[in-house]
Amino acid sequence: MDLATLKALRPTEYSEAADGYRRTSDMACAAKDRLENQIVVAMRISLKGESASAAVKQLGELAHNFHYMQVECGLVSSALEAFSYEIGAAKSKLDAALEGARTAKLTANADGSITYPPGGQKGEDGKIPLGGTVSGFTDATASAVGRQAAIFDPNPHHRLAQTYADQIAVALKEATEADEKWAPKLRALKADDDLTVSDKDWADASFDTSGVRDAGEKYLDSLPQPPKDGSPERNATWWKGLSAEEQAAWISMQPAAVGALDGLPAPVRDEANRIVLDEARGRMQMELNSIPKPPLNEWTWISAGGYPSKVHSDEWMQWHSKYGDQYDQLTRSLKGVQAIQSRFDATGTNGLPEPYLLGFSTEGDGRAIIANGNPDTAAHRAVYVPGTTADLDSIEGDINRMVNVWHRATEEADGKPVSTITWLGYEAPDKVATDAPFEHYAYDGAPAFRNFMDGIEASHSGTAPSHTTVIAHSYGTTLVGAAAETGHLQADEVIFAGSPGVKVSHAEEMDVPEGHVWNEEAEGDVVPDLGRWGHGGDGFIIPSDHEFGANQMTTDTEGHSDYWKGGTTSLRNQALVIVGKGDDVTLEPPPDPWAHVK
Repeated sequence: MDLATLKALRPTEYSEAADGYRRTSDMACAAKDRLENQIVVAMRISLKGESASAAVKQLGELAHNFHYMQVECGLVSSALEAFSYEIGAAKSKLDAALEGARTAKLTANADGSITYPPGGQKGEDGKIPLGGTVSGFTDATASAVGRQAAIFDPNPHHRLAQTYADQIAVALKEATEADEKWAPKLRALKADDDLTVSDKDWADASFDTSGVRDAGEKYLDSLPQPPKDGSPERNATWWKGLSAEEQAAWISMQPAAVGALDGLPAPVRDEANRIVLDEARGRMQMELNSIPKPPLNEWTWISAGGYPSKVHSDEWMQWHSKYGDQYDQLTRSLKGVQAIQSRFDATGTNGLPEPYLLGFSTEGDGRAIIANGNPDTAAHRAVYVPGTTADLDSIEGDINRMVNVWHRATEEADGKPVSTITWLGYEAPDKVATDAPFEHYAYDGAPAFRNFMDGIEASHSGTAPSHTTVIAHSYGTTLVGAAAETGHLQADEVIFAGSPGVKVSHAEEMDVPEGHVWNEEAEGDVVPDLGRWGHGGDGFIIPSDHEFGANQMTTDTEGHSDYWKGGTTSLRNQALVIVGKGDDVTLEPPPDPWAHVK
């Protein structure tokens, strides 16, 4: 970039263009939300049949298109803001150098060189030192040589001229680098010339996000930074202090970081995490498409000791050794993504409210935090922690449990809003026999759970405090117990279901008001009695024991997994606790102290 171009350039024009793209992104977001949460919901309620289903599907695809437009326009806006920031900094350096040269009565030339006049004391020959023209240097060594020559020149104008020439050269170099960096990035931010947003488009959007984030590091660093290892309260304060432009930049350039910050408003985390989810889905699907499909002849029969034996075919074994782990990881993660999308698509069905994706990651076994209804405005909130084997692959069952809880609690809530949340925010044990006996999964996950609970408290915007219940199942109860044992648990009620032990020995250690710890143990659930030996408190006490001091709720389900089955007393009792009607819960009769002598 030459001097005349940079001198005439107006960085604010790029910032103004960024504002236009940001407004377009906001309009696309509003259109997406209206389609998903109003128009499609109304159609699901009022229209039935194949034609209605086809129309709902098409509108869902249109909403997806609007989401893609929102993401890409947000990236264009951030890229333009970043370019404006970098080119503006270079222009400010140029303007300062030109003004300094003008004030010193030096002449700035079109090529960036500086001409200086004769000046200084007369020499032995009686002449004033001659003037001259110097070019600027950006290389440190060359610049040092130029400054050295100017220092030994008796003409003082030479030194000033070299300083300003160097400043101009640096400004032009930085402007050129900014232009060369951002021009291809901006050219890449365009969609295919069709009406379909494909997996490839979302994979490209993921690449675009990474590219804009990496290129825009200087701009992002210039913005107010989130508190390092900050509390949810400090995170909330930081976010509220950002301008709309700064908030948009953080969401578009760092969606995963924003989506993971406890304390931020639920709609903000949802917006950021949906970007992460859609980009991850596109990226993973394209990667999966690149892997050869598994051979159809997976099995074959061989004779072993005179008996037929079924074994994997050689062809399948070769495929599996090369692609098996990658294929399984991708298919499992995509299964979880589809389960989350299915919950999005179910909005409005039987009154089901708008969902909020409060956390999402495909790292390890995956993470997902999904709310039914906005927890920031809900009068009653329930946060569910699943147990052993919980991962992204199996998230559908845990989502459906909290859907059932939302429906039943809403029936009991006297018209007040309810939000139920599935919290898979930790690495749960993978296997019952080999992993669940160990306590480190609970203690490792406890800080993240406490931060989340503190976060939904910090982001709450209702007119009155929300009534918050923690529901935990199986090993999830161990995590909740560890969280209460090692810190403050931001909750009013705790419900345990099928608990193998919670590391503490009494309900009063659960950091909720006295009388607000509840327990369910179903007939035929073997986990409590087996787990007590590893996770029970002193004397191997677990929540099902009378000595623990929990309210033992009537449980009419069977086994370890049906505590949230629709139409049951088990589910109704949980719903009553959630909406603050604990006095209406049906309880098991206390044990008969004389039973052993009858």
